[in-house]
Amino acid sequence: MLETFLNAKPLYYDKIDYTRMPRVYESVKEHIKLPRVIHLVGTNGKGTTGRFLASALLAQKHKVGHYTSPHILSFNERIWINGSDVSDAVLDKAHSELLSLLSREDADSLSYFEYTTLLAIYIFQDMEYVVLEAGLGGEHDATSVFKNILTLITPIDLDHEAFLGNDIASIATTKLKAVQKEAILGVQKHQEVEEVVQTLSKELGVTFVKHDIYLTLDDYEKIKQITKVNNLPSYLQENLSLAISALIKLGIDYEVEDFTSSRLFGRLTPLNENILLDVGHNALAAESIYNSLKGSKRVLIYNSFKDKDYYKILTILKPIIKEVEIIKIEDERAESLEIMEESLDKIGIKYQNFEKLRDDEKYLVFGSFSVAEAFLKVYNE
Repeated sequence: MLETFLNAKPLYYDKIDYTRMPRVYESVKEHIKLPRVIHLVGTNGKGTTGRFLASALLAQKHKVGHYTSPHILSFNERIWINGSDVSDAVLDKAHSELLSLLSREDADSLSYFEYTTLLAIYIFQDMEYVVLEAGLGGEHDATSVFKNILTLITPIDLDHEAFLGNDIASIATTKLKAVQKEAILGVQKHQEVEEVVQTLSKELGVTFVKHDIYLTLDDYEKIKQITKVNNLPSYLQENLSLAISALIKLGIDYEVEDFTSSRLFGRLTPLNENILLDVGHNALAAESIYNSLKGSKRVLIYNSFKDKDYYKILTILKPIIKEVEIIKIEDERAESLEIMEESLDKIGIKYQNFEKLRDDEKYLVFGSFSVAEAFLKVYNE
């Protein structure tokens, strides 16, 4: 029932009505009990930071929900409740109840992401905490209509320029305007982010605090232990540190063991000893992966959407690429094979079409969630 309803909605709009989600939520919010919301905003690392935080909250005996997007294989991955993806039965029941609260016009007008965000909040009503991950934006994101107790800012970089702006300052302004009261800043690569923080803290009257303010030597020792126990690549340590700073800010204890099952699938995930899978899709993610894998070479299974800076991404990854195998993705936003091949020729990377895996090669599957989905369908068969 839910699947049919969502499939009728377009995933993307040329123009976005920023008044729609606030108006629709206002019409139903008296029927929804809102838990304590922790909002995640940024370009990279929202999913892993959120799952680290949600897993620790659960380990400390709190009822917690984690909303993340997009999904890889199943929509249920987006709504995580007390350690498990939501069931189809819970989804359909909540969908039916939510439709009874909304006018037909409002239900139909909401975008795919807007409706699923509202549905997630409806499902999370019995939780103590909700870790709520923004979509591509910040100020006008569907997740920003809910009152929150804290915002976490993951690294901000160029991405979705058509919607957010063509420079770091514009993108940072759009994202950071989502802060309602207080925000903890994760590690930032660009000085422009710091400048926007200074401006907005005065304009909006909100507080921005760097995450390392909360961390003691004991916390750094625990972070090292968690990293070792869970075999985390270096870039995930920064996300872990941000999550731990949030726990400390909230006055919640944590132990090394709280993060044993906290690694989110698709973030430099080993599928076997020869294959790593990562759903990163921008230059910042490529840099993180290069830093984690430099010194070795892998076959890159890859494809990209037209709006991504794949030339820059492939240039960053070139030192660790033996060759590229282009995997077909069924999406109208995918770049044409001809243009992708031209780019690889210019960069000087050998390529071929992906056909099958070879036992004697090491692979990195990298790109959008669509690339991961296409590869996993082949891999699971």
